[in-house]
Amino acid sequence: MSLPRASTAIALLAGAFAAMLVLLPAAQAQQAKDIAITYKGKQFQPAQVSAPANTPLRLHVKNLDAQPMEFESTSLRVEKVVTGNGEGTINVRPLAPGNYEFFDDFNDTSRGTLTVQ
Repeated sequence: MSLPRASTAIALLAGAFAAMLVLLPAAQAQQAKDIAITYKGKQFQPAQVSAPANTPLRLHVKNLDAQPMEFESTSLRVEKVVTGNGEGTINVRPLAPGNYEFFDDFNDTSRGTLTVQ
């Protein structure tokens, strides 16, 4: 590699590194919001939760019942079985404002709502 080509390669690498540094704050701005939901007595607690719009979410579901449950939501496009006396984490993409229903697929009467504002 001749000296002018080496200088060009170094300049390109420096530019790529600078671009990564510019994008880093944007990635940090999209840090997930944690939301805790407990499942006890075949009911979600709280049954209504809220979250900011356009922000990734991380749902922490703790099942205090002895039987497994399946956290499911058609509108959120998620489903996760949580063992009895177990915990599960569900990552959710950034959402537009609106109401998103969730339920226990093993028990039709167990329902909740995520309100995104």
